[in-house]
Amino acid sequence: MKRGGEWLYITIPEKWEGLTVEKVMKQKWQFPRKLRHDFRSNGKVLLNDEHPHWKTTKVHAGDVLRLKLFQKSDFQLPTFNMELDVLFEDDHLLVVNKPAGIFTHPNGAEDDQHTLWNAVAHYCRERHLPVLPKYIHRLDRHTSGAVLFGKHELAIATLGEMMKKRQITRTYIAKVHGRIEHEQGRIEYPIIKDPTHPIKRKIDGEGPSSVTNYYVLNREADHTLLRLHLETGRTHQIRVHLHAIGHPLLGDSLYGGSGDHLGRQALHAASLSFPHPFTEERITCSASSETSPFFDENDLERL
Repeated sequence: MKRGGEWLYITIPEKWEGLTVEKVMKQKWQFPRKLRHDFRSNGKVLLNDEHPHWKTTKVHAGDVLRLKLFQKSDFQLPTFNMELDVLFEDDHLLVVNKPAGIFTHPNGAEDDQHTLWNAVAHYCRERHLPVLPKYIHRLDRHTSGAVLFGKHELAIATLGEMMKKRQITRTYIAKVHGRIEHEQGRIEYPIIKDPTHPIKRKIDGEGPSSVTNYYVLNREADHTLLRLHLETGRTHQIRVHLHAIGHPLLGDSLYGGSGDHLGRQALHAASLSFPHPFTEERITCSASSETSPFFDENDLERL
């Protein structure tokens, strides 16, 4: 697999032998219908330098499939000059360590242009990269850690499907009030928007399923260090769930946490791990928490 200008060249492996072009698109890269229509209608797929019939043309080991992926993006997003801690980057993906205190993306607030997405736009423009990566998931404003971006339409679509199918593992580290005596646990409460508050969420049986798994890493007199894995990705999920079991995050005043930590909360997205959607290589990115008042390297080593 290699890039040549706007095209990605893929040499068909033996395990794809006999698949139709359409099955390769749907099964191997999870092309959504709209994207398949675009690629088919605009001649963005070539097999051995010819336009294949998607439903009937079969691929064979050694064939060369070309996808027109790397087209110039029309930058509509204002840029924000902020130094980025890049954890991983190639032609398809970008993983960045988001600092606490900024939003992942614009959301209508006054500081709309000072988000991680705006900073990524600046990063790409400064390096003359003709793309505007799109975030695949989000972190709350006051949560730091690893955020994954896709660099082209197919990467964005494929990573989105991988997220839905729980093929992307997100590991968080947290400090909560009180001592949790169980070594591990599963929190499974549905979550909805709180109709009495502009941003708050709450537990409600009418909400969608929400699952958080926790593992105790260390206990102190009045707080517990946790490793957390999400099975779902609801807004404020970890914060709501920890509050629901009586152990809110340190610094999280919205959900019962106490202490003045300059608006920060003791939650950090410490790592991302997933199979690369194109190379199938296992990618694991660890995000440092050097600026956090809650965690040190000893805490991260416990993960």
